[in-house]
Amino acid sequence: MNIKDIAKIAGVGVSTVSRVLNNHSDVKDETREKILKIIKDSNYVPNNSARILKQNNTKNIGVLVKGVFNPFFSEMINIIGNKIHEYGYTMVLQQNDYTFDEDMDTLLGFIKEKRLQGVICLGGNFIDIKEDSFDSVDAPIVLTSVNTISDLGKSKYSSIGIDNKKSAYHATKYLMNLGHKNIAIMLGEKDDLGIGWWRLKGFKEALLEYNYNFSEEHILIGNYEVESAYKTTKNLLMEKPDISAIFAISDAMAIGVAKAIIDSGLKIGQDISIIGFDGMNISEFYNPSITTVKQPKELMAVMSINHLFDLINKKEGHKHILLDTELVKRESSKEVKIVENILV
Repeated sequence: MNIKDIAKIAGVGVSTVSRVLNNHSDVKDETREKILKIIKDSNYVPNNSARILKQNNTKNIGVLVKGVFNPFFSEMINIIGNKIHEYGYTMVLQQNDYTFDEDMDTLLGFIKEKRLQGVICLGGNFIDIKEDSFDSVDAPIVLTSVNTISDLGKSKYSSIGIDNKKSAYHATKYLMNLGHKNIAIMLGEKDDLGIGWWRLKGFKEALLEYNYNFSEEHILIGNYEVESAYKTTKNLLMEKPDISAIFAISDAMAIGVAKAIIDSGLKIGQDISIIGFDGMNISEFYNPSITTVKQPKELMAVMSINHLFDLINKKEGHKHILLDTELVKRESSKEVKIVENILV
């Protein structure tokens, strides 16, 4: 039994049955009761997905996540989901981990398919934004913790995040002020043109300021995973024993780096210093505790969803907000030991 069968039995058009299912008022009471009785007698269960797609005003808010298993985003999703519920809407969560350069297409398809009233993107490589990229959708868009290299179309979407280049610059400079000269950086993806690209740019800028040489061999790829970061670091320590510090652009990877250092018979802080990024709780409670660039994730999450609803309710226009980070100094980063040779 489907909607066409019900229409045939009732002697009405499919559109009339659809209007009854969607509780439209422009159906005669007699016809409505007849259709509802047929539905009840036949135990027909409406296809909710199809009904949602035909509604013009769903109460769905989309959250598109690049890195759904990233604990940093997991905490933000929880905050955003609770806020969406408070506003009386439903969160539609979609993972976006399987494409690199198709984030724009995935986003636009997500909005149209689910008839979203608005969407927040957590992470992603929105490298190809053009002036007219969002002209085909009406739903407001907030890019959170996303750094695009494009300056186009900024009047058509909002963004909330941090200055990744500046934060990475200060983290690297801190290591150099501790006396470190041979510093490796661990990125999440090889061709990341989002936050990784900006953090690498800040890293290079700090090295240049101190006239330190930058080597491509000092770029590590950890895939934002503890295990991958561990294996990559183990290889590095065997091939480049002169490395004295590693800057991992996520705390999850910093944990993998720390474990690799210990398993290589070295001491964190004393032999090799570590800086992570994000400010996750695990970085504080690891032993020894890990220096990290702390992002205001709770504030980012709350601002993202509140701003999205202000856009939906036309209370304000699009804006681009950069929040401050904090370098939390802990036991994993220490001054380089200078060993003097004493001739006897």
